[in-house]
Order: sequence, then structure tokens, then C-alpha cells
Amino acid sequence: MSSRPYVLLSVAVSLDGYIDDASAERLVLSNEQDLARVDEVRAGVDAILVGANTVRCDNPRLVVRAPRLRERRRARGEPPDPIKVTITGSGDLDPAANFFQLGESPKIVYALTSAVPKAAERLGALADVVDAGDPLDVPGMLADLASRGVRRLMVEGGGAIHTLFLAAGFVDELHVVVAPLFVADERAPRFVNPGAFPVTERMTLAEVRQIGDCALLRYLPGAADA
Repeated sequence: MSSRPYVLLSVAVSLDGYIDDASAERLVLSNEQDLARVDEVRAGVDAILVGANTVRCDNPRLVVRAPRLRERRRARGEPPDPIKVTITGSGDLDPAANFFQLGESPKIVYALTSAVPKAAERLGALADVVDAGDPLDVPGMLADLASRGVRRLMVEGGGAIHTLFLAAGFVDELHVVVAPLFVADERAPRFVNPGAFPVTERMTLAEVRQIGDCALLRYLPGAADA
């Protein structure tokens, strides 16, 4: 078994690189066609990872929605939903969140050492709380996921999580959906935190696809061969 899963990072951004606006309501950047595409991608992975802030602010379900895709997973001998994974530095997670209440697969919480007691107390049997060190041991976390049978991991954000995986060099495939609007608000969260890591090399553009009024750009790490 590989020492870590294949990591697919997925994000939707505005034309000026934001993943949300600064309002209290979540800005939906994808259209219906792209949400269906994301459902297909989710159906093909073993686990989905988001940050604790995304769990708190967006309350995502992170399940496979289409019945045909759920049945396809069952036919492969897999649970209908991928494993849900989150990372927390505080342990401040609501056990009533959709992340913990919906879906038929296990939930895993990787917590900084100091946050393990609080997370374990709050969540009880709802999730497996794992000590991820302090600072966060990303290679150890990925190795633990691999040991649990996770071969393909989909990372869905938010910005701090995107930055973490990109800066650590643990992204094997990048899906960027560009929505035809501008946010133009410096208070809003961006795809990658500014100045978090140096830009060292270009990536390879593997696919461009129109999805309604959005565009999917699929990148692979490393520059294309001359």
C-alpha cells in the first residue's frame, strides 16, 4: 500500500481568485452542472477532507447525492459515501453539524495534541479523534489515512487547508472551477493565503472544460515536457 493517498484538491473561485465573499451567507460559485460533476468526483474517492472552519461556517453535507452514484459505490463493495475527514486546532466542533450527522461512512477528526481531549469529549462515538501532533504532522496524517484504506483523497477546502496541502507538496491533481463573477473585497477569503509559500514551478494544464457559465481547469504538478 502507498504511504499516502492520491490527493485531488478541488476548488471553485471567482475571476479574481476568491472562494467566498465577506457576508454571513455562503457565496455559491458553482452552477448546477458543476455541482453534479463534483458529485461524480466524490463518488470516485475514498475520503473527503475539509477544515474545521468549513464545517463550522458552511455546515457541508459532504455526501454523494445522486442515487445512481451511491448504488455504483455499493456495487463496488464500498459504502455509499466516502469517509469524512477534518482537521482542528481547537477541538471546537459541533456534534450536530451535518458533517457528523449525515452519511453512512466513518468520520475522522485529526486534532492538534492540545485539542484532542476537547474534540473527543464533544464528539464521543460520532468520530474517531486522532492526535495529529503539534505542529500538525501532515505526512503522518496521510499515512494514517492510507493505513485505513484511503487510496484517493479529495480535499475541498477552505483556503487554509488548500494552502496547507499545496505548500507541503501533497497535491497530485488540482481542479479549479472559475465562476464568471468578481468578489473584489479584500476581507473575503482567497483560494490560497498570500505569501504562504513560494511559487517554485509551473503546473501542467491537463484539461479545460466548459461547464455552463463556468470553466474547469484541471492541473497536474510539474511543468509539461517541452
